[in-house]
Amino acid sequence: MFKKILIANRGEIALRVIRTCREIGVKTVAVYSTADAESLHVRFADEAVCIGPPSSTDSYLNMQAILAAAEITNADAIHPGYGFLAENAKFSKLCEEHGIKFIGATDEMISRMGDKASARETMKAAGVPTIPGSEGILETFEECEKLADEMGFPVMLKATAGGGGKGMRAVWDRKDLKELWDGARQEAFACFGNDGMYLEKLIEEPRHIEIQVIGDSFGKACHLSERDCSIQRRHQKLTEEAPSPFMTVALRKKMGEAAVKAAEYIKYEGAGTVEFLVDKHKNFYFMEMNTRIQVEHPITEQVIDYDLIYEQIKVAAGVPISGKNYLPKLHSIECRINAEDPFNGFRPSPGKITVLHTPGGHGVRVDSHVYAGYTIPPNYDSMIAKLITTAQTREEAISKMRRALDEFVIEGVKTTIPFHRQLMDNADYLSGNYTTKFMEDFVLEGKE
Repeated sequence: MFKKILIANRGEIALRVIRTCREIGVKTVAVYSTADAESLHVRFADEAVCIGPPSSTDSYLNMQAILAAAEITNADAIHPGYGFLAENAKFSKLCEEHGIKFIGATDEMISRMGDKASARETMKAAGVPTIPGSEGILETFEECEKLADEMGFPVMLKATAGGGGKGMRAVWDRKDLKELWDGARQEAFACFGNDGMYLEKLIEEPRHIEIQVIGDSFGKACHLSERDCSIQRRHQKLTEEAPSPFMTVALRKKMGEAAVKAAEYIKYEGAGTVEFLVDKHKNFYFMEMNTRIQVEHPITEQVIDYDLIYEQIKVAAGVPISGKNYLPKLHSIECRINAEDPFNGFRPSPGKITVLHTPGGHGVRVDSHVYAGYTIPPNYDSMIAKLITTAQTREEAISKMRRALDEFVIEGVKTTIPFHRQLMDNADYLSGNYTTKFMEDFVLEGKE
């Protein structure tokens, strides 16, 4: 087991890793920007090192500063959390070269699965169902147009280096293809420095269902069941649940086997997520693989009673997994509480939290790094808490979530709590009848 782990991240995920490390007797090092000097992860870690100014580029994405912090504190491993450098092949390789264990995928695995076109070809070779589309990157618009005609509209343009919905365009009619092709390429180049595009058949009435996997250094993998992440806004998840209300025993078996096949084909090491689009006929297609821990990992932990962070650390330390697959025993829902104004287009709302009261009680979990008096900086993601409720049934978990949201008080900034409270009374949500298009028709009632 490692003696000391540096957490190359901030906020609630840094705090989450610190807590598990403390429970298993591993020392921790927090890194922080000057904007995060008063953050709880800095206070809770055994040591803390300032790595730069507020800009992510100069701090949490500064590989040299993070590696220097690991070396001066004698950390023998780095946990990257999610975001920032968690799926950066170069950083994974640099850690290896400096003799520091990267608690995550190898640079080869990240490179193979991080590029969407490459990942798709890899999964096809592994025998995992993929969405019909282009064979690799499209060289010209004429090639794109020909393939779109062959597949039939609607189609989806995707940036090969994309993420967070950037460089993606749904094309419903042939006459719009050229304009959307140009727009997607420009956005992709501006965001990622890469305007490579590929084309897929657009799946109608899709659900976004992901399978959590764990792989060890001995080539063995297992799955920990699914999460339904279909409720999204601009391709950013708002709430997730496990198990999916759309799932059947037969479909879970098929999807779980496909995810394990994917992980074992690339000899995946660590915690990862194989993400699928599932159509209304319960056909599923590989979408992408996230080679890191996910924001929504707590709901999986809740329904199978499993510490995913501890498992990540054990696998990185060379401990083999049991190899058995896990099935959900309970139902769990996560609401992402963002510092955003849902009555004003979900506009970010940084600032000082003047009053904070978090909910509690049986089956209620809050993962957060904020406190009364804490100032939310404008420099980073707006998520400030994850509210998770767990119960025997979906209906009970929703009822518990309503009660917990009513108890959750945050003053000084706007938050998405009112949105989530209305979601918990929405007829389509209550019936489990939702797709990734849900937010297009959702109307927030009343005023702030």
